[in-house]
Amino acid sequence: MPELPEVETVRSGLAPFMEGKMITKVCLNRPNLRFPFPDNFKRHLEGESISSLGRRAKYLLMDMESGMVVIMHLGMSGSFRVESNEKAELPTSFYHDHGKHEKHNHVIFHLNDGTRIIYNDPRRFGFMDLHPRITLNTCKHFAQMGIEPTGNALSAGYLASCFSGKKTPLKIALLDQRIIAGLGNIYVCEALWRAGLSPKRACGTLVTKNGKPTKACDHLRNFICDVIHDAIKAGGSSLKDYVHTDGSLGYFQHSFAVYDRQGQNCRTEECKGTIERIKQSGRSSFYCPTCQK
Repeated sequence: MPELPEVETVRSGLAPFMEGKMITKVCLNRPNLRFPFPDNFKRHLEGESISSLGRRAKYLLMDMESGMVVIMHLGMSGSFRVESNEKAELPTSFYHDHGKHEKHNHVIFHLNDGTRIIYNDPRRFGFMDLHPRITLNTCKHFAQMGIEPTGNALSAGYLASCFSGKKTPLKIALLDQRIIAGLGNIYVCEALWRAGLSPKRACGTLVTKNGKPTKACDHLRNFICDVIHDAIKAGGSSLKDYVHTDGSLGYFQHSFAVYDRQGQNCRTEECKGTIERIKQSGRSSFYCPTCQK
């Protein structure tokens, strides 16, 4: 499933082609994705202009001038493709063929300049919803969602307030979307390695007796921000189905220090450890037991 950096990369690829444009036609080639489309989905969008394309956690948000927002989730295999007269201006490095059959083109947005935005999803685990912007933060998708890992709200003090007195393994706490929204398995593994912290460590150990963040907590906060920033800059990680809007690959996976490197040497300087893989709450955690404590 695409994580925050991949979704942000998709957003930045789509935005130049969609923002400020009018949707002249919406083609729905089936009645549902993971869920049925909202009632009158086409009617709400056709003839409306797109004011901006944003992101919340792992969701794309298409703000309409009408005040409605299209909430889009890519699921396991969803991707967008841009067909435009300006397609030649898209970046083509790391290009490869999507290999997506046209029968999986489930939604097509026709824009007033002739551009087509095509949503393709072989497994149909993605979805699209519609909600008023004014109450977006309280809708079912976002009501229980925590802060973003890319803004100033993420601080060592905030982490300390969430971790204090808890024995929850650090990896599990960081994957809790009620604490940090959009932080996923790959980047938690990488951030914990950079911080030298074991995914099995109790999160409460990063907090002093008087509730203040330890130096390790402060370092963790910084490395979370750094790994997300680096992944966005690299265009995300292309694993299994994920590709950019032009079919090109993200390449942060070439920088993985621990994720999917079971049995390989740790990349920490002077560490002679070997990367191990364990299961935590049904998910794989990769870490170096030698230098991550």
